[in-house]
Amino acid sequence: MPYNVSNNYSNSMSNPRNIAFKILVKIETNASYSSLLLKTYIKENKLSNLDASFVSAIVYGVIERQITLDYILKQYSKIVLRKIETKTLIILRMGLYQILYMDKVPDSAAVNESVKLAKKHRLIQSSGFINGILRSFLRADKQYKLPDKNNKILYLSVIYSCPEEIISMWLKSYGDKNTEGILKSLYNRPPLYARVNTLKTDSENLIEILENNGIKAGKTDILNTALILENTGSIENIKAFQEGFFYIQDLSSQICVELISAKPNHLLMDVCSAPGGKSMGCAINMQNKGKVYAYDMYEHKVKLINSASKRLGIDIINSSVRDAQKDHKNLPLMNRVLCDVPCSGLGLLRRKPEIRYKKDILNNSLPEIQYEILKNNSRYVSSGGLLIYSTCTLNPKENGKVADKFLHENKDFEAYNIKMSDKIKRVINEPENQLTLFPHINNTDGFFISLFRKRG
Repeated sequence: MPYNVSNNYSNSMSNPRNIAFKILVKIETNASYSSLLLKTYIKENKLSNLDASFVSAIVYGVIERQITLDYILKQYSKIVLRKIETKTLIILRMGLYQILYMDKVPDSAAVNESVKLAKKHRLIQSSGFINGILRSFLRADKQYKLPDKNNKILYLSVIYSCPEEIISMWLKSYGDKNTEGILKSLYNRPPLYARVNTLKTDSENLIEILENNGIKAGKTDILNTALILENTGSIENIKAFQEGFFYIQDLSSQICVELISAKPNHLLMDVCSAPGGKSMGCAINMQNKGKVYAYDMYEHKVKLINSASKRLGIDIINSSVRDAQKDHKNLPLMNRVLCDVPCSGLGLLRRKPEIRYKKDILNNSLPEIQYEILKNNSRYVSSGGLLIYSTCTLNPKENGKVADKFLHENKDFEAYNIKMSDKIKRVINEPENQLTLFPHINNTDGFFISLFRKRG
């Protein structure tokens, strides 16, 4: 269960449930991101912390357990699930999730509020159908059958609510142990990491400032400038954040920034920069000396980079709109070029669980786009300079295979071995210039990094 809900939850539960329902409908019909929708709806409806937690629990829970919930519903529904109207199916999933995974919600409330929710949205005929299925499940003492364990892929899919094609790919690529480790990690809330802005403070001072404000902060054993935060509340309301003493960035991205090894007075280009965390980390490591060219395809995202840079007191970042697949004639040669390319995002399932249900999540044109971005921007690397390729996915087609192809087809580059802390664990066989980070091993997002050096 991803969230705990107090015994004293609101008596007007229909409103939070209704908000959760609206969010789930939008995710199902518009392929929207849960985290962004939750933030918007919680703010617009001015929800209390208690109701916000309840809404988040249902939204994340239903998405994370969707395959499991549907597998159970099939055993109690005489109607094939694909023929059930979308809103009705979502209410069924919500009700079943509360019964199975939210111990603080009485079973009777889960059923009754699901029926009320159906009637509220004029699903009058569906209300009886919903009531019948949920009550049948309760009368059967919540019993259901799981797939045969000998059918490993289907069994893991139902147990961990992850599509079979993804599990099959992980088993083939990373082995049984790592696959189960990744799947188990999907139900743990990811840690919240902060990157200390050493232009303004240091880790010890920031820890003291945060703890004086009731925020628990501790160092990681991998990077001195990475802190784990707890009990933060709204990050934007923290004075130390407003004053630019830190920004939020997962440990995987912070490791990537360290491997870039940007130095003062370097010229660096980040071709897919938004929201700009890696550009800002490099600028800090450069002691705000030199130049960072940060690009994104969209103007509103470039504005995010500018705003964050200003808050952090960084003035060497030159951000503007640019398509990384196209040439830029007026750029100088760079000491460092970072291609943190668009990807399938399979390393972010703890944060964005809906990603796993995207159509063509494995069979798409992303590897071609990624290679084109990497090759196109390699021309801006100076002799002896580094080219960095990274993704936030766990799929060799987008990771090692793209890196291997680039090295094979671009003889003016050579592999540049990754030198890293002993605390960062390698768990798969891969070339020394490549590193795959796993959530169950390093407690990071799933992430891939590869380094190349321009010959000369």
